Amino acid sequence: MTFFQLMRRNVWRKRLRAILLMFSVGIAFLIYGLTASFVSGSLGAAGASDNLLGVFNKSSRGLPLPLAYLNRIAAEGDVAAVAYTARMRGFVEVEKNVVAVSAVDPQAIAAANGDELRLTPELIAAMEEAGDRVLVGRALAEAEGWSIGQRIGFTGQLRADGSRNWSFTIAGIFEGAHASTDTYFMLARYDAINAARARNKDTVDSFVVRPRPGVSPSVLAARIDALFANSAAQTRTQSEKQFLEAFLRQFADIGLIVSLVVGAAFVTILMIAVNTMLFAVRERRFEIGVLKVLGFSSPWILGLILGETLFIFLVGGAGGLVLAKLATLSIGPEFGLVFCTAVLAKSLTIVAGLGLLTGLLPAVTAVRLPIINAFRTR
Repeated sequence: MTFFQLMRRNVWRKRLRAILLMFSVGIAFLIYGLTASFVSGSLGAAGASDNLLGVFNKSSRGLPLPLAYLNRIAAEGDVAAVAYTARMRGFVEVEKNVVAVSAVDPQAIAAANGDELRLTPELIAAMEEAGDRVLVGRALAEAEGWSIGQRIGFTGQLRADGSRNWSFTIAGIFEGAHASTDTYFMLARYDAINAARARNKDTVDSFVVRPRPGVSPSVLAARIDALFANSAAQTRTQSEKQFLEAFLRQFADIGLIVSLVVGAAFVTILMIAVNTMLFAVRERRFEIGVLKVLGFSSPWILGLILGETLFIFLVGGAGGLVLAKLATLSIGPEFGLVFCTAVLAKSLTIVAGLGLLTGLLPAVTAVRLPIINAFRTR
């Protein structure tokens, strides 16, 4: 009988105990997989770019900036491309069905942010055909059940005619570069929105700036803010990722909450597993004594116990991670769940670490067990 055959048979000696332990480990890693996927997705923060800058009003992101700032930002020598957006929030059909519309210049947003949103020349051309054409993100289109060519009604910002009713035709659907890219919004033409809205004409909510290659985004951000330091509307420039993370922190420190929940789950499962393995080793003291008499070395016995706990954690952890992956696929990235390669790699590292850590105390106990005491158990 080989080492691995002996290890596997020892694990399955008490089948019900092994299955319950694996089930507990699987639940712990299912919780970890879902929470880590949420942190990874975080409404697009993970897919946000560190190299793409957003210029906002320093006093409040809810306050607009003059569109006239565009030329001064574009004149900066280290700016490769600049676009602008005017965010309009509203709802479709019922008030709780909130949808966001970003009014943009199609060509400018394609140059500045086209790679991240996967804005192809065909999509931009379709958007430019008429003022009411919009591009819808994949996540929003799937959530609403929309398709290309469909006419949709939207209740949002006050129009010049006194109504709040807007009507758009879906010209295309953009995918986003990654699964974690936020695509839960739609892009409309700024010229059409600006002409029809009742207030804040010729203003924007933010400018999107792409630095030239080799230019430090933080240095460029400071220079842009310096341009408007003495203006009535001062600016605050941040990377896209900094903005999204700051936005999420307004609600809660999600990372801390996730760490506390996962930490509690892992500490619980660690205590259960250590106690169970200590009990299993205690049951096998006579067999361990026989192995020592037959000449099996202490490292061999140590490896045997560690292998058993590692096997339990690998089977249980793999099951939990597979369930977490299936859950993220069924729910979709629009809820901020992205089970990426980094999450998988970190999960497997934790599986291996916990498996070895759990088996360490029972393994040392088995190694230090005197042979005479082992034989006294019979």
